This record gives sequence, structure tokens and C-alpha cells, in this order.
Amino acid sequence: MWAVERQPTAAAPERGRPGTDDSRRAIETVFRLESPRVVAAAARVVRDVGIAEELAQDALVAALEQWPRDGVPDNPGAWLTTTARRRAVDLVRRRETYARKLAELGRDLDTVQPFEEPADPDDIDDDLLRLVFTACHPVLSAEARTALVLRLLGGLSTAEIARAFLVPEPTVAQRIVRAKRTLARRNVAFEVPYGPDREARLGSVLDVIYLIFNEGYAATAGDDWLRPALCEDALRLARRLQGLMPKEPEVHALASLLEFQASRTPARTDPDGRPVLLRDQNRSRWNRMLITRGITALARAESAGSGPPGPYALQAAIAACHAHAYTYAETDWRTIATLYGLLAVRSPSPVVELNRAVAVSMAEGPAEALALVDALAGEPALRDYHLLPSVRGDLLTRLGRTAEARAELERAAALTSNTRERDLLLERLRNLDDGS
Repeated sequence: MWAVERQPTAAAPERGRPGTDDSRRAIETVFRLESPRVVAAAARVVRDVGIAEELAQDALVAALEQWPRDGVPDNPGAWLTTTARRRAVDLVRRRETYARKLAELGRDLDTVQPFEEPADPDDIDDDLLRLVFTACHPVLSAEARTALVLRLLGGLSTAEIARAFLVPEPTVAQRIVRAKRTLARRNVAFEVPYGPDREARLGSVLDVIYLIFNEGYAATAGDDWLRPALCEDALRLARRLQGLMPKEPEVHALASLLEFQASRTPARTDPDGRPVLLRDQNRSRWNRMLITRGITALARAESAGSGPPGPYALQAAIAACHAHAYTYAETDWRTIATLYGLLAVRSPSPVVELNRAVAVSMAEGPAEALALVDALAGEPALRDYHLLPSVRGDLLTRLGRTAEARAELERAAALTSNTRERDLLLERLRNLDDGS
């Protein structure tokens, strides 16, 4: 696919006494990066994700009041987390059920030290993982789980989630509100469950971890192409799941896929932060250690499985084909097209078919792929999906149908909400006009 890759890292705001605008920008940047950890830390105290999100917002308000006056702290994420956790403790103190909560939490509420973990070796000290499993409780619909996780762990606004899933913003807002109310009303425990309960939620957990990584890997909206903190969180969660569920092949397969994808990060942007196409990347900058980890995880997935490969195993195998090619020209596109065909059977979706068309275009030519893309034109899920006209524009360009290609690229640029991606599409349009 013409799909691009990119790198980022939000620079840590400088300590000192910045102006109001500088402080506000620093606070917004830090909160967007750190809000999942802040919410998770508060949720561990109050056992309610809705209240935890409110406490995180309270911490944000406190930062807006104090940082312009006192300066940005050396560790702003820790400052926000500590502030939210202290307010959570104060809230528990004020509740009529204080004595019961005190016994349940089993800790001195005068401190903000981490909880003592149960002796069960199968438990895990990871607030983010608890938050994922809580948000993936089966009392919620699949749509509600996705919206809630992208809001709490992905840090996306309601509008961004609505754009990502091509649904009205009020619909997403209602899903999130109802999801939080349902979790509270059903008294869903803030925990990583055991045994059958854990296995029942596993599929949803894998899906939302993948969603978190994808939002970091290709941001739905905004000025940044990448949100690396989300990729790092998703990769760490996948690795923790490997240790928690070593006999689950799809757990290892997801970890493998994320390792392979993350390995490309250093090559995904140029020195000015502009996206670099996969075909143009300097593959010597790919992280070979992460590629090795991906190969190892894929081997573990294959040895743990006894039946046909699952969807994450197939996607990891596709990513492995790219990782094994030291140049773009060496890519085994026929194998990739075959794997996408298997994935389309195993986990059918219009997006999978679009990716298969890209692989077919490289293996067999743009004409064959254009027929596959044109067959997707009527898919409701792709009606406002910017990559459909983008891919079609690329195929038309390769076929010499410049006027049609220009119209498709203009439509793709109008549909995307990511500034970097829009700039890339407009650059392709300029190149098309220049004949380059």
C-alpha cells in the first residue's frame, strides 16, 4: 500500500515559568500522552472508570491553575497521576462506605503508595492492563468497548472516535456514557480476571490493544502522524499478556505483529517529521532487535497453535514478509497477497480487501488490483474512508489515467483529518501535476 510510516516523540516541556500559552500547550500535550495512566491509577482507587476519568480531568484543571504560576514540573505525568490519585483517596474518605473501602483496598489511605498485590502469582501489577480488561467486560457491546477504550486509553476525543468509525458524534458520546454507567451499575471489578472469565474477554482485549497501537501508529486526526506513547503502551500490554497467557497462540501473534510494526518507527519520518512511504524508507534504520522479537513471538504462536492460524497470526506473517526484505524490491508480494486472501476468509472486512488489492497490485499489476478496489466502491464502511480513494488514485496514476487519479487524490485529501497525511496527499497531487 502507499501507506506511510512515521516516527515522533513529544519533547518534554521545559521546566520553568513559561507564558500562559506555552503552559497550556505543554499541559495539553502531557495530558494527551499521560491521561490513560492517570485514569488507570485513579480507577484502581475508586473502582469506577467514569469517576476516574472525572478525577483525571480535575488533575488537568489543577495543572492549568498551578503550572503557569509555578512552572511545569520535572515529571509532569507523575504530577498528574499523583494529583488524581490523592483526589481519589479524598473521595473514598468522604464516602459513607469508607470503612468497607478501607478494608477492601487493604492499605493506608494516608499515603499514595501502590497497593499490595495478592499473593496469587497469576495476578499482575499493571493498572493499564486492569483498565483494558475492565473496559472489555462482556456486559458492554463491542461498539461500546471500542469507544470506551479509545477514549480512556487512546486519549481520543468523542469527535475523533466518531470520525474514525464513521458514525455520528452523539452516537459515540452516548456509547461512552452508557458504558461507564453500565460498568458502575453492574459493579464490574477493576481487575485482570482469572480462568474462564479471562479467556472470555481475551478476544476483545486483543482487539482493543491492537486499536490502541493503530491509533498511535497512524493517528486519526491532529498534527502528528504518530503518537508513540500509545504504541509503546500497546506493545507493553501485549508483552505482559504473553507472560500471563503463554499457551494462547493469538496473544503471541499480536505481540509479534506489534513488534514488527514498531520496528519501522525510526524510518517512518524524515528529519522534518514528514511521513516517509514504505517503499522509500531506509530499512537499515529498522530496529533489528524488535524484528528478532517479532520472529520469536511468531514462532511461539505457531508452536502454541494446533489449528489454522488466527487473524493476528496471519497479519504477523504479512509483517514478517516485510521485515525479511532488506529492500522494497525484495518484498515477496505474492506471498503477502496470498496471506491477505487467507485473512479475508478468516476475518473478512472491506479494509482487509483493500489491503489485499494493494498486494495484488504489486504482485500482478495495477489493472488487476483496480478491479478489486472498484468492487469495494459501494461498501458503506468505506464511503468516507480516505484510503480507498488514495489507493485508487495510486493505481490510476500507475495506469496513466492522470485526470481520474487527480480527482481521487483530491477526494482523499478532503476526507483525512490528519494534517501530516493531508500534506502528503497534496504533495502527491503536486507531483502528479508536475509529471513526476
